[in-house]
Amino acid sequence: VQLVESGGGSVQAGGSLRLSCMASEYITSPYSMAWFRQVPGKEREGVSYISSDSFTRYADSVRGRFTVAHDSAQNILYLRMNSLKPEDTAKYYCAAVNMILGALWTNQEQYSFWGQGTQVTVSA
Repeated sequence: VQLVESGGGSVQAGGSLRLSCMASEYITSPYSMAWFRQVPGKEREGVSYISSDSFTRYADSVRGRFTVAHDSAQNILYLRMNSLKPEDTAKYYCAAVNMILGALWTNQEQYSFWGQGTQVTVSA
C-alpha cells in the first residue's frame, strides 16, 4: 500500500488547512490510520488517529483544533486543521496498519505503511 499526502502549504496563524492522504489500495478492516508530524531535529510525534471501529485520538496539543476523518469509500484519510499556530509548523505524515492499535497509536514502529509527507508552515 502506498500513501500519498497532499494539502500542505503556508498559512498565517489562525488559518485552516485540510490534509489528505490517499491510499493506493483499499485498506481492509481492521485498520488503524494516523497522522504524525516532525520538525527537523526533533522526533516524529503522533497528531491524530482513527481506527476501523471509528475510534479517534488526538495529541493534547491539537485536541479541539484538529479533526481526523476517514472516507473508506474513497480510501482517503483527512486531517482538518483549524486555528493553526506557528508551533504546528512541521512535515505531516500519514501512516496505516492492518490492526487496531488503540493506546499504542503513537508507537511509530507499529505502522506498516507511510507516506512521504506534506509540509505545513504557519507564520505568526
